[in-house]
Amino acid sequence: MKVLGHKIELLTGLLLHDVTMAGLQELRFPEEKPLLRGQDAAELEHDIETPYGLLHVVIRGSPKGNRPAILTYHDVGLNHKLCFNTFFNFEDMQEITKHFVVCHVDAPGQQVGASQFPQGYQFPSMEQLAAMLPSVVQHFGFKYVIGIGVGAGAYVLAKFALIFPDLVEGLVLMNIDPNGKGWIDWAATKLSGLTSTLPDTVLSHLFSQEELVSNTELVQSYRQQISNVVNQANLQLFWNMYNSRRDLDINRPGTVPNAKTLRCPVMLVVGDNAPAEDGVVECNSKLDPTTTTFLKMADSGGLPQVTQPGKLTEAFKYFLQGMGYIAYLKDRRLSGGAVPSASMTRLARSRTASLTSASSVDGGRPQACTHSESSEGLGQVNHTMEVSC
Repeated sequence: MKVLGHKIELLTGLLLHDVTMAGLQELRFPEEKPLLRGQDAAELEHDIETPYGLLHVVIRGSPKGNRPAILTYHDVGLNHKLCFNTFFNFEDMQEITKHFVVCHVDAPGQQVGASQFPQGYQFPSMEQLAAMLPSVVQHFGFKYVIGIGVGAGAYVLAKFALIFPDLVEGLVLMNIDPNGKGWIDWAATKLSGLTSTLPDTVLSHLFSQEELVSNTELVQSYRQQISNVVNQANLQLFWNMYNSRRDLDINRPGTVPNAKTLRCPVMLVVGDNAPAEDGVVECNSKLDPTTTTFLKMADSGGLPQVTQPGKLTEAFKYFLQGMGYIAYLKDRRLSGGAVPSASMTRLARSRTASLTSASSVDGGRPQACTHSESSEGLGQVNHTMEVSC
């Protein structure tokens, strides 16, 4: 797999020169490896009290020193298993997550086996869903988190980072739409609800039109699981609330007075033919380009974490390295043990200060470097990475 394009500019202090085709060899993603079977990390389930009700949370692993937790939030229509199991069970991803504790959050009533909410239950707003997360962070004693969210979950985590910026170290936001629903969108959603079943309506949010028309095995599997695994009444409440969301209210610094934006490093991810593509592109235009990566993945459709876990894992590894975590990863192809990754090699050449401290691996909180010392003649540096892979 090759990263397309001749020029890549990378966030968080990753300064890359104009590269030749030979240089692009370094940016190839490795071949996808099979999932590990029978080697899932131990999972512990918790129900956490919050100001807006209980949250079902699953913990994998244990806290590693002073490093942040990886906290996930799934899309509407799914739960943490349907949304993230393929990604987090991928072999190379498990090489990464062994360095962190992983905290999977299920939106209220969306977990497997959830009881149906009583008649008249008021589902939390998107803002209230975000305001429930500090209770999770406090319960487990996390100092800060790296969030991974998809769709509705990406919106919740972005809102969480805007309200509680000191609790968020970084964000990976897949298929995020920063815009609220207008009247036309609202009417279209209502009409769709009258003419389609709830699972089919949700599928049109999750998958590209091409995937739906071809009715791939993946679409069929998710149609069945959304119908049978997720409580339909609870799902309807979550779906209605997501479609009642307001604009995320972010603007690129310098474009409007007192602009609000995400202060942490962000990696935006979308498939090249996903229904959320326009929303993610707009979100990218509203974020700080010096701390934002925009990754557009080829041949991934609407669920890149399911269809392309290998490429997403590699991108996530680079993202973590840019923040100063996981300086070295074991290369299973060599017998010599841990070796610097390709990303580390590029970092050394670009003379960034991101990964200078061993404490970034052993437990200290690193400070991501969002500027690099440019070589002569390079001019102004834009750290946003926009690649297709």
